[in-house]
Amino acid sequence: MLRVFTKITHADVIAAVKNLPNKQCTSDPLPTWLLKQSVEPLAPFRCELFNWTLEHGIVPSTFKYAYITPILKKSDLDPADVRSYRPISNLSVLSKLLERLVSNQLLQYLKNNGLLPDLQSAYRVHHLTETALLKVLGDILLALDSGNVALLTLLDLSAAFDMLCFCGVCGHHTVWMERY
Repeated sequence: MLRVFTKITHADVIAAVKNLPNKQCTSDPLPTWLLKQSVEPLAPFRCELFNWTLEHGIVPSTFKYAYITPILKKSDLDPADVRSYRPISNLSVLSKLLERLVSNQLLQYLKNNGLLPDLQSAYRVHHLTETALLKVLGDILLALDSGNVALLTLLDLSAAFDMLCFCGVCGHHTVWMERY
């Protein structure tokens, strides 16, 4: 059976716009505060655009452009060295809005069909990293209290995205295989 997205309603668009943070991208034709203020008359047009996008599986090319800002990873790194920076990409507010609407539908689908693990913390309301940490700590303490041995292996991926390079010319992602 073919799975499709459910139609996005005016109420969905209005709620999502009202929940947007007051940030915007340089490419946004409308400031976020003005979009929020005029959400009701604009909702039918946004709704039509988002539903067409989901129905045809085509994201407007303007939604794919991002302004990339290099941010120094740590203050003690050499600002003259390109590897000292991490890229921050800013997408348009409408792109982020579509992303949120799709994300809400995907999460709802996963929940309704029992496909979301109970211990999944990322991208879920009220499931923070602190919740995951407390679960692991609780499991370790229960094991030790029961006289069992507990072993914890950790993998630090905090710098994993520092190894990703985006080529602005051709649009390809490559992984740097450099050792530190």
